[in-house]
Amino acid sequence: MNYTTVIGLECHVELSTKTKAYCSCSTEFGGLPNTHVCPVCLGLPGALPVINKEVVSRAIKAGLALNCNITPYQRYDRKNYFYPDTPKNYQITQQALPICTDGWVEIDTQQGKKKIRIERIHMEEDAGKQLHTKAGTLVDYNRAGVPLIEIVTRPDLRSKEEATAFMTKLRAILQAIGVSDVRMEEGSLRVDLNVSLMPEGSETFGVRAEIKNLNSFKAMEKAVAYETQRQAQALAQGEEMLEQTRRWDEACGQTLLMRSKEMANDYRYFPEGDLVGLAIDDEWIERVRATLPELPHDQAERFVRDYGISAYDAMVLTQERAMAQFFDEAAALSGDGKACANWLMGDVSRLLNEEAKTAQELTFTPKDLYDLTVLIAEGTISNAAGKKVLEAMFHEGKKPQALVESLGLAQVSDEDELLREVQKALDANPKVIEDYRNGKTKIVGFAVGLVMKATKGKANPSIINRLVSEEVEKRARQ
Repeated sequence: MNYTTVIGLECHVELSTKTKAYCSCSTEFGGLPNTHVCPVCLGLPGALPVINKEVVSRAIKAGLALNCNITPYQRYDRKNYFYPDTPKNYQITQQALPICTDGWVEIDTQQGKKKIRIERIHMEEDAGKQLHTKAGTLVDYNRAGVPLIEIVTRPDLRSKEEATAFMTKLRAILQAIGVSDVRMEEGSLRVDLNVSLMPEGSETFGVRAEIKNLNSFKAMEKAVAYETQRQAQALAQGEEMLEQTRRWDEACGQTLLMRSKEMANDYRYFPEGDLVGLAIDDEWIERVRATLPELPHDQAERFVRDYGISAYDAMVLTQERAMAQFFDEAAALSGDGKACANWLMGDVSRLLNEEAKTAQELTFTPKDLYDLTVLIAEGTISNAAGKKVLEAMFHEGKKPQALVESLGLAQVSDEDELLREVQKALDANPKVIEDYRNGKTKIVGFAVGLVMKATKGKANPSIINRLVSEEVEKRARQ
């Protein structure tokens, strides 16, 4: 039997506030273990939480960017469970009244555009971090109480490619609006998969498995592929399918059983008695709406329209806010969007990847990139020399003109000087003329290479090509 894969996502997004959700402890990543803690986030007796207004505003902002309705009255709930990384033995979350509902994100698929529905977004706090060692398990509570929003989709995704397209677009939106840095390597964006199979053509969903421990889009894709195959084999063998929570093990490339899937009543949800209810009026919502920037998909459409680049290039450039802003400024200066896109998606992206940096960390400005393109366009340096200048700009942060001078990369365009170099090269290699007379016209390219080598790449290529062709033709007729 053929099956259709059904996927829903639960995306946990750490909000980039300076302080935690219910106390004034720092949310900074990378502090010494258990140094960003206080009686509130450690759950000590008598400590009372206080709502962080900025958390609520950022949750509203995410909801508006994702086309959600904002719930006018907020209530917090306790989700009770007992893990070492949860010092209170419960999590403050939202169950009955999530802050955002009924949103959507549109993705591009092979069949065209598709809306992925968002069921809900709710606010909650993060747990601590367990560190497993040979001596035992250690717990760092610095992350406990860091504010999260959980974005829950409807089961609208049908493939690993669609899941990646959704997560790519979601990540770009959340970063663009500034609610989170969405760094998966630091845990500020985490995703759990819900995967099930249903018979092809059916509308009845199968029994789902939830997959945890996914720290990259590649891991998510591999987990979907493995889980689809595992469930298909189980169904073929007539096994009873039970709801499960599984984890992705990168080392063995498999999902492994953790426990049976918990239901809502397993967590004994009840209203959080230490936090008051919260009303969100229209004025608050409109204040937040006014802070929304141009969203990545709108920005991509503008880049295609205004700068003449392809839809694919625009999509790539708008995945990271800093890169999109850099391109926007550089393309507006130069008027040549395609050239700017090529530099940024080629050499600049390569250098950033090699150094594990983001566009936000670039040491040169859009104006510097524009100046570099002018130097190439005017023939001051060759395109090959331009690549050397760009690399020096990246590492040293110096201006392109200064680097051209210090590196001695200025292109030679004096025709009298270049003609002498051409004549020297042809005098030293008389076989070039002989081959040309015998119909081997491609030998002209070899001769151009000889001149470029002799001038150490500084000769203007277009002038050299013309001079070599003219001189070879002239000598061949003699």
